[in-house]
Amino acid sequence: MADTMRAQRFYADSKTVAVEDVPIPEPGPGEVLVKVAFCGICHSDLSLINGTFPSQLPVVTQGHEASGTVAKLGPGVTGWTEGDRVVVAAGKPCLECVNCRRGDVSNCLRLRLMAFAYDGAWAEYTLAQAVGLTRVPDNVPLEQAAILADAVSTPYGAVVRTGQVGIGESVGVWGVGGLGTHVVQLARLVGAAPIIAVDVKPAILERALAVGADHAFDARDPDLGAKIAGATGGCNLDVAFDAVGLGSTFEQALNSLTVGGRLVGVGMSADAPSIGPTALFNLLKRQVLGHLGYQNADIGTLAALVSLGRLDLSRSISEIVPLEQVAQGIEKLETAAGDPIRILVQP
Repeated sequence: MADTMRAQRFYADSKTVAVEDVPIPEPGPGEVLVKVAFCGICHSDLSLINGTFPSQLPVVTQGHEASGTVAKLGPGVTGWTEGDRVVVAAGKPCLECVNCRRGDVSNCLRLRLMAFAYDGAWAEYTLAQAVGLTRVPDNVPLEQAAILADAVSTPYGAVVRTGQVGIGESVGVWGVGGLGTHVVQLARLVGAAPIIAVDVKPAILERALAVGADHAFDARDPDLGAKIAGATGGCNLDVAFDAVGLGSTFEQALNSLTVGGRLVGVGMSADAPSIGPTALFNLLKRQVLGHLGYQNADIGTLAALVSLGRLDLSRSISEIVPLEQVAQGIEKLETAAGDPIRILVQP
C-alpha cells in the first residue's frame, strides 16, 4: 500500500475545495481502514461549504455516505477480515455522556459527525470504528449500499422511528429529492395510504408516482389544500414530512395536518418557520417533531430489504463522478441539474 492517497479537502476560511495528496490514515484500536468504493454527495455537504452549517475544523475531507471494503484492521478488532464489503456509519458516539453510558448511543449528547468533526470519505480510504460497520450482502451493489448511510437510513428513521407511520395512515411528503424519494418508498413499504408527494417540478412529481406515491401535487397550486383534503376523504394528513426545510414547506405541511397529526422535519435550512397561533396549534393537537440521522442497526435492516428485493434503489443513483471531478458533482447537486436523487463520488 502506498503512503499517500487522493482526497477532497474543504478549507473553511476560504470555503473552497481541492483534491490533494494526503497521508493514508493508520487505524487505531477498535478502528478499521476502509478502501472507499463510492460515497454520496448530500445537501448537508453543501451546507458546510456555503456556511449554513458552521465548520468544526479548519480543513476536513467531506463525504459521509460511504461503502467499500475493509483494507486494514486496527489493534483489537475482531469479526472482520480484509476484503469484507461494508457500509461506514456516518457518526461516532462519544461513549462517555449520560446517554451513551445508559446505552442510548443514537442520542449521544456529543455525537461527532463524519465529514464535519472528522475526515470523511471523498477519498481513496477512510477510517471507521469497527462497531459502526455494516456488512453488505453480496447481491447488493456497493453504489446502492453507499446511500444506505444517510440518504435511505435517515428517511427510514424518520418514517419508522420519529414519525411512527402506521398501516393505513395518510402521509404527505414535501420535496421529493434525495431524502423525499426514499420517504415515499419507505412509507409505502410500511403500509401508509394514501401517500401524497408535493413538489414544484413536474418531472419530480412524475418520478414520485413511479416510486410509490398515490398522488402528486404542485406546491404552488392555490387549490393544494383542497386536493389534499379530497385525496384523504376530507381528513387531511396523519403524518407530513418536510424533506426541504424551508419556512414555506414547513408551514404548508403543518397546515395540511389532521387533528392530532404529526409533522416530521427532515430537511434543514436557516429558515425560522412559524407554527402560527398557539391557540389553533393546541386546539388541533398537532405535533412537530425534528428528525436527524438513524441508528446503525437501520443500515443492516435496509441492506436486507434491498437484498431480498423488497426495496428498489435502482433509480436512486443519478450519476457517478470520479473523485477528481467532485467539484462538478457538488455543483450539479447545488443547481439540481437533472433533478438528481443521489450523485456519487468514485475514488
